[in-house]
Amino acid sequence: MIDRMLPQSARSLLLLGILATAVVLSAVVSRAAEPYAGPQYPRVNVSTSYEVDPSWPQRPDGFVWGAMPGVAVDREDNIWIFTREKPPVQIYRPDGKFVGAWGDDVVGKAHQIKFDRQGNVWLTDVGNHVIMQLTPEGKLLKTLGTRGEAGCDESHFDRPTDMVVAPDGNVFVSDGYGNARIVHFDKEGRFVKSWGKLGVGPGEFSIPHAIVMDSKGRLYVADRNNARIQVFDTEGKFLEQWRNLLVPWSFWMTENDEIWTCGSSPMIWRAEDKVLGCPPKDQLIMRLDITGRLLQLWTFPKAADGQEKPGELNWLHSLALDSKGNMYAVDIIGQRAQKFVRMDRTNRPDALKR
Repeated sequence: MIDRMLPQSARSLLLLGILATAVVLSAVVSRAAEPYAGPQYPRVNVSTSYEVDPSWPQRPDGFVWGAMPGVAVDREDNIWIFTREKPPVQIYRPDGKFVGAWGDDVVGKAHQIKFDRQGNVWLTDVGNHVIMQLTPEGKLLKTLGTRGEAGCDESHFDRPTDMVVAPDGNVFVSDGYGNARIVHFDKEGRFVKSWGKLGVGPGEFSIPHAIVMDSKGRLYVADRNNARIQVFDTEGKFLEQWRNLLVPWSFWMTENDEIWTCGSSPMIWRAEDKVLGCPPKDQLIMRLDITGRLLQLWTFPKAADGQEKPGELNWLHSLALDSKGNMYAVDIIGQRAQKFVRMDRTNRPDALKR
């Protein structure tokens, strides 16, 4: 109710203002109800995305997931997760069904898991300072390093982080947390050579955290604390480096030489950091070609500690892809493995295609 104590002129101006506002609002509402008259943009999903499957996997009762550092997919599309709880090696199908588990009496502290061309399993054990080759059933075939002893020589590692097995059976190890080098072994497990030292220059490392090889024999090293990817030949010759892309934590190499890498966006050292990127400020995955060109980028919500929701990540540590392009991601603080279903124009809801 307009205050009757206002002068007549003031009341008149106030009424005029209210009427003008009503007219403007009426016009806005009327225009909003009219059909869109601008360009008819195609409502087509031109971007690939990923949506979490919150029902994956069906973990057996009693299984506990601790920090989750490793994940790999075998030739049958089984998903192998490597956790810091028991059993440390767990296998699931893409539909989430449990296949099997082992490793209680073999693994000290899980870090990374991979396969060679023969289907054997390779594990990085940062607790016992060793790299192990095992059958898919968990039978130990070979050990690189000296179990339970840290060092920096031909027969010792200091918390190695990852390995890659070449088609001819040669093995290259990123050694890792305690050391700052790449170590080369032949197919029999004999030491060949090593290269690298702690530093920031080409061929130097500050936590070489992951390693993969392409079909041409080039090695890619996630030099995590230096926020770069370094590239070498198998003799250890430095070829190039890719800086300012991300703080790289892990790799997944596809058969057509696409390099998938995960981590966080580049950041500077903070006063509270013991290692760069911890805690990460965000979570991302990149797909690169072997020249370092970015092909695709996905970001994921960064979860709050202890409040992780499906689809959020918290210290994303490793990733792997199945034959259909679905992505599996594991994290340390989130303590879980998640499946992200590839969504593109072929499987998006019809409402998003029109």
